[in-house]
Amino acid sequence: MFHRLHLFLLTGLLGLAAAPRLWTFEDDAPGAPARGFTTASGTWGVVSLPEGGKALAQSASSPDDVFNVALADGASAQDLDLSVRLRAVAGKDDQGGGLVWRARDAKNYYVARFNPLEDNFRVYHVVAGVRTQLQSADVKYSSDWHTLRVTMTGDHITGGLDGKPLLDVRDATIKGAGMVGLWSKADARTQFDDLRLDKK
Repeated sequence: MFHRLHLFLLTGLLGLAAAPRLWTFEDDAPGAPARGFTTASGTWGVVSLPEGGKALAQSASSPDDVFNVALADGASAQDLDLSVRLRAVAGKDDQGGGLVWRARDAKNYYVARFNPLEDNFRVYHVVAGVRTQLQSADVKYSSDWHTLRVTMTGDHITGGLDGKPLLDVRDATIKGAGMVGLWSKADARTQFDDLRLDKK
C-alpha cells in the first residue's frame, strides 16, 4: 500500500513538473509590454488583432544587423518542444521571425526563424551576438498566420512550419538549460501568439 501511494504521488509530481506553459497575451493591456517578458532588444508590445484577440508584436524598424529579442521570464528549459504562431506584418529588409531557446542572454541562444521575403526556414546558433546557420529549408510564401515548432533533445534539433517537418540537425554549441523567447531581425515587424513550451 505504501509503495503504491508513493508511486502515485511521484507520478503526480512528475506530471505537474512536465505541464506545458502557454502565453496567449489575452490578459495583457494593448499598448503595454507583455507581462512576464523582458525586452532585450527591439520594441515589443501587446496589440489588439483585427480578427479579435491579442498578440505580442515587435514594431521597431531596427538597423539591418540588429536581432530583436524578447525573453520569457522564469521559463528555463534544456530539452523542449517549443511552438508559436506568427504573422509577418511589414519589413523591407527583413520579415517574419522565430523562436529562441537555450538562451543565456540576448547574445547567446538558438533560434529558428521563418523569413517570407527569402522563402526559407532556418535554424542558427548565436554566440556572442554572431549568428551561424546550421540548416536551411525552402518554403513557399503565403500570407497570414503560420505555426513554427522546434524540438531539441541533447544535441538533436528538429523544426517544422505549419505541421510540415523541415529541419533536422545536430549541434552541441549551447548546452544546458536556458531561457525561451521570440525573435525578429532588423525592420521585421511581426505579431506572435500562443507561445507554448513543453519541457522534455
